[in-house]
Amino acid sequence: MKLVIQRVTNASVEVEGEITGQIDEGLMVLVGFGQKDTEKEVEYLARKLCKLRIFPDDEGRMNRSVQDIGGKLLLVPQFTLYGKTKKNRPSFHKALAPDEATKLFDYFVEKCSEDVPCETGVFGAFMKVSLLNNGPVTILLEKEFEE
Repeated sequence: MKLVIQRVTNASVEVEGEITGQIDEGLMVLVGFGQKDTEKEVEYLARKLCKLRIFPDDEGRMNRSVQDIGGKLLLVPQFTLYGKTKKNRPSFHKALAPDEATKLFDYFVEKCSEDVPCETGVFGAFMKVSLLNNGPVTILLEKEFEE
C-alpha cells in the first residue's frame, strides 16, 4: 500500500464537472493498493496517517498532526502509484484488481474517518484534483507486511 501525502491549505476533486470532495487545511492523500495488500496494511497506514506530525507547532517545528489542528483528509484513489516504468509505457500489473481495491479504499476511508473528517475522490473515475500545497510538504508512506 502506498500513500502520497501533501499538506494543503485547500484541495478538491472534481468528477464530470461536480466537486466530489473538498477540504480546507489538512492533507490531500493519493492512495494506491498493491496485489498483496490486506486490511492489515490499511489499518496500520490509517493510524499512521492520522497521527503523522507534519503541521507546525507554535515554534514552527513539524510537531502537530492533522488531528491536532482540526484538519481534514481528502483521500483520492490512485492505482497509478503502482505503475512500473521499465519501458516507456507504464505497466500497472502490480496494482490490486479494481474490485478488491475498491473494498480496501472504502475500508481505508472508514478507518481514517474514525479519527479525522474525510472527503474522497471517486474510485475508477477520471478525476481533476486541485490543491494548494502548504510548505510544500509531500511525504511518501508505504507498507507491505511479510507473511
